[in-house]
Amino acid sequence: MTYFLVTFVFMLIVIGLMAIGVMFGRRAIKGSCGGVNSAACVCLKKCAARKKVEAEGQVEI
Repeated sequence: MTYFLVTFVFMLIVIGLMAIGVMFGRRAIKGSCGGVNSAACVCLKKCAARKKVEAEGQVEI
């Protein structure tokens, strides 16, 4: 039971810290451009992964 309570309190602290980060207007967490073994890239600006994929001709410009 002790392990459960320690884990529960730890998770509450982590969730509380994340909530404080949101309240202070920190930028949202977002995925990386390109992903792992993927040609899909949904970046607003062209990142290095998007430029590489376009240079290889795997995606339409």
